[in-house]
Amino acid sequence: MSKHASRPLPESLGLPRTGVDSHAHLDSEELWPDFEGVLTRAARAGVARIGQVFLGHAAYAARREHMGARPELFFILGVHPSDGLELRGREAEEWKALALDFEADPRLRAVGEIGLDYHWPDCPPETQKRIFRAQLGLARELDRPVVIHSRDAFADTLDILDDEGFAGRPLLWHCFGGDSAAAGAILERGWHISVPGPVSYPANSALREALRRIPAGRLLLETDCPYLAPVPWRGTRNEPALAAFTAQVLAAERGEDPAGLWTRCGRNALRFFGLETEDGGPSREGRAEQDPC
Repeated sequence: MSKHASRPLPESLGLPRTGVDSHAHLDSEELWPDFEGVLTRAARAGVARIGQVFLGHAAYAARREHMGARPELFFILGVHPSDGLELRGREAEEWKALALDFEADPRLRAVGEIGLDYHWPDCPPETQKRIFRAQLGLARELDRPVVIHSRDAFADTLDILDDEGFAGRPLLWHCFGGDSAAAGAILERGWHISVPGPVSYPANSALREALRRIPAGRLLLETDCPYLAPVPWRGTRNEPALAAFTAQVLAAERGEDPAGLWTRCGRNALRFFGLETEDGGPSREGRAEQDPC
């Protein structure tokens, strides 16, 4: 971030340390060499917790020991839809490994990011659907929330989730970029929505309109770093500290105080991932009672 001194720094927004970046890839090639710096800047910007997403058992095994020493991190683990072909001939082995990972590590809070991605031709749709259903079954067996990745596959993703009986179950729609109709379909099933940096891009008026209508208790913030940096850092490497600018834009669109929205979205994340008791809040069992929406 020091290479772009003319851009405002996230700590200049003065947000309290109550924010949560619900979806980050700190083990990416872009961020891992600067791991300690990324966490320091996040804390300075008001980020209290970060959801680190591991894409498969091997990625988790490679970094869990080092990342497990950082109390601000919690973990999300699953096989990305684009990686399905990498499991050829060893799907059962991967599901067994993931189940053991969840049983052994209380920092693993959700199965994700899983779903469908028709944008990239990395994996045939039928393979993606099979792997998606398998991981939904794993989430059900483990009684864990699900974090959904859906790109250019909204209808098929909904169809599978409905067929698997996930309406009413704890589910977070990661990196939401749809319109009001899409948001409505997600909300009517009782799910949560995570807002990324592109809400700040001028062309995304339909997304901003949709996000103005989402109940306060269903909104989370995310970076999906190192991708999708918000304005005024668009075009640069994203990192958790920059979620502060996403909160600023979202608060302006909703007519809310940025610090209040920042804190509330953070609390929503703690509640969704069952982290309240680690922060002095209600237990996981009290999640439904505490959510006003």
